[in-house]
Amino acid sequence: MKQLKSNLSTTNKALATLRDQTIALYPRISREDGADESLSIANQKKLLTACAKRLGFTKLLFFVDDGITGTRRDRKEFVRMTEELKRGHIGAVMVKDLSRLGRDHIRMDEYIEEFLPEHDIRFISIGDGIDTAEGEDEFIALRNWVNERYSRDISKKRRLTNVVKGNEGIPLSPPPYGYIRNPDNPKFWVVDEEVAPIVQRIFKEFLSGRGTDQIAGALEKDEILTPMNYAFSKGIMKSGRRNLENPCRWNSSTVIKVLTRQEYCGDIINFKTYSKSYKLKKRIPNAVEDMAIFHEVHTPIVSREDFERVQTKRGKSRKRKSPTNGEINMFSGLLVCPDCGGNLGYHFNQKNHDITFFNCTRYNRRKSDCPTSHYIRVDFLEQIVLAEVRRLTKFASQYEDEFSKLVMGFSRKIVENDKQSKQKEFNALISRDRELDTLFNRMYEDNIAGKIDDERFARMSKAYTEEQAEISEKVKILQADLQKSEDKEVTAEMFISNVRRYTRARKLTAQMLNELIDKIEVYHIQKINGENVQVFNIYWACVGIMQIPDLPKLPKVDVTMNTRKGVNVTYSPQRVIA
Repeated sequence: MKQLKSNLSTTNKALATLRDQTIALYPRISREDGADESLSIANQKKLLTACAKRLGFTKLLFFVDDGITGTRRDRKEFVRMTEELKRGHIGAVMVKDLSRLGRDHIRMDEYIEEFLPEHDIRFISIGDGIDTAEGEDEFIALRNWVNERYSRDISKKRRLTNVVKGNEGIPLSPPPYGYIRNPDNPKFWVVDEEVAPIVQRIFKEFLSGRGTDQIAGALEKDEILTPMNYAFSKGIMKSGRRNLENPCRWNSSTVIKVLTRQEYCGDIINFKTYSKSYKLKKRIPNAVEDMAIFHEVHTPIVSREDFERVQTKRGKSRKRKSPTNGEINMFSGLLVCPDCGGNLGYHFNQKNHDITFFNCTRYNRRKSDCPTSHYIRVDFLEQIVLAEVRRLTKFASQYEDEFSKLVMGFSRKIVENDKQSKQKEFNALISRDRELDTLFNRMYEDNIAGKIDDERFARMSKAYTEEQAEISEKVKILQADLQKSEDKEVTAEMFISNVRRYTRARKLTAQMLNELIDKIEVYHIQKINGENVQVFNIYWACVGIMQIPDLPKLPKVDVTMNTRKGVNVTYSPQRVIA
């Protein structure tokens, strides 16, 4: 037993000796430090290593945060160092100066004066002449306060510089995929001829009716590097995670990001987001009126017309379905069940694959109270929609003024109603966000005054932050929707232009449907005056359901088909209440 105790005592002494000889060295640099060579990571490492060895430390552990501001509390290596200190295997921490440890004076005061002593850890700051092994330094709190003021002043100066540059039309963000910095004037962008065709391909395929998942799959199949991996291949460092195993692994979100960048029209958009404080790194979407938008600054990669068409089409949030054989029908994603709101799915007859049809997917899966299947044959559907498109284009060509007035009238009414609804929701979210800011500030003051303990402060802070993050996402979506509402009248003019382009159309195409139609409600077959009648509501792009006047020069839409053995079904363009 004595021998065991002796061995344990020897082991503990050895561990204590090892701990006393182990030191954590923490170099850090960020953009706010400018081009001060003495603060480079390499120079900090050299200085820290020399001083640690001179003080007799034999085990040196580096924790390096490169390019991260000292006001952030989630610095990766700083957090990792803190966790290692808690484990009790490190006896000291050394930094070049207090500003390297951090620029949040409240947090740093607590860290140096409470956390480190609590874990019996020696603290050394070379530039400030601080070594807690030689006693306390009563000026630590003052130095930490000065370091934080410096960070705030630098942030303020940078913001003022950005305001000036941003309002002059100089881009504040790096060029998106498809552009590079202009070699002759790095402040501006020029087209990257190597990948600009990929951007054009994405827009073209989306407008032809392909979904974002399909486009992503096709790009991966063709071994096209993702924007992140392409940038790294050119030596351009970007934040974010890379897929090193499959650098050509595109996903839907990346395609959507390309499709929503207005910069591809040649525009510069500054002040898209803002932060509430230099301490808070969360970016909050700016209201459109607070952005600085400059049109046609650089060479466009896609036309403005195509960009607007994509935004209009994306607003439909279509979800395309395919049958088991992988075929995508041009009506997929357009047909909607008016009873349950679900999409109609595309299928083929098991006995005769030449017969293809749509029916309600929710009815099939019994996932709703949808009472009927809403069955519709594709060949019947094609005849009806082509007849309605011909009637629409005839109206546009034969009665040009009446057509334009009708479309613009419908468009304005829809835009106004939609805008009022979204603006009301937007105002409510902004009001709640400001209320949360006030609550957070009061809570912060109460925490400093000791009225709220740290645990409760952390819990409430987390709840408020999560709610504000949700609000931020909703506001971002609503801002985009409101911007689309502002552009709807222009889009209505494009709709008129599109209708005229299809005046001589003899067959339907996926592009034609996507440009002219938002959705089609398909009702189940009804018995009306002894006839089997199927009712449709066609929602035209930017217009909705539009009643085309019964004018002399316009053709009638009269389609009847034997869709099942012995059953004739007639199409009705009117909304009939059974």
